[in-house]
Amino acid sequence: MTLPASAAGRFTFPGTEISVNRMGYGAMQLAGPHVFGEPKDPNEARAVLREALDLGIDHIDTSDFYGPYVTNRLIAETLHPYPENLTLVTKVGGWRDDQGGWNMDHSPAFLRKSVEDNLERLKLDQIAIVNLRMGSATGFSEDSALAEPMREMRRMQEEGLIAHIGLSTVTESQIRIARDIAPVVCVQNLYNLVHRDDDAMIDSLAEQGIAYVPYFPLGGFSPLQSDELANVANELGTSPQSVALAWLLARSPNILVIPGTASRTHLRENIAAASLKLDADHLRRLNGIASIS
Repeated sequence: MTLPASAAGRFTFPGTEISVNRMGYGAMQLAGPHVFGEPKDPNEARAVLREALDLGIDHIDTSDFYGPYVTNRLIAETLHPYPENLTLVTKVGGWRDDQGGWNMDHSPAFLRKSVEDNLERLKLDQIAIVNLRMGSATGFSEDSALAEPMREMRRMQEEGLIAHIGLSTVTESQIRIARDIAPVVCVQNLYNLVHRDDDAMIDSLAEQGIAYVPYFPLGGFSPLQSDELANVANELGTSPQSVALAWLLARSPNILVIPGTASRTHLRENIAAASLKLDADHLRRLNGIASIS
């Protein structure tokens, strides 16, 4: 049976046997407001996870610092034992304080403890892909800061705690440094219709068969940019979110989308983007949104 999430096609991570639908799910919004604390409706959060799998989602992105610990606990409580085709991807390099602040820590000891904690809470013996998040709210880390944590990631890979390594919030030069230390199967950065600094990076990664996983698909739009996106969505009889996701899927075959939601209604709307076809005129107008001030 063909499921809605499969309409976007599939992607195989380089050097792996892991193949996923390009329409995935990000678990961040299952936590409370500002990704902190318990969900407003825990039963709906669990229902979203179950329905995601029913609709063909086989790639879930999560992290221990969502909540903190909330999304991983919900995933394990709801979906474990996991279907064989489900790929869980987590990330390390950050932690939350008691006030919900985001803090970075790339020390080897912290990264190892983070991986061990993710394994325990997700009830896994090995995590398929772990993203090393380097950037912070204030910008990118220095290139020199990457080597030591990346070497620790490789050690954990060699020990079997993680199967494959990804990167998050990194520059092209940092990707090159990381790949000199260990293979990288995916990059997760900020990218959408108006934030297109990574255009060249995406094309380069596509040539190398490496996945690019954008976050904040609707973040940072101006009112005029939002109006043009809404106009296209109205013509297609769908939501701006669906159009933005469909544009990302059309942008490059190595792009995997992981929209998040705590609502089954929004989940269905997001997954419907996998089937949304954008014609040449729509693509031209969407490509031009970034130039609208």
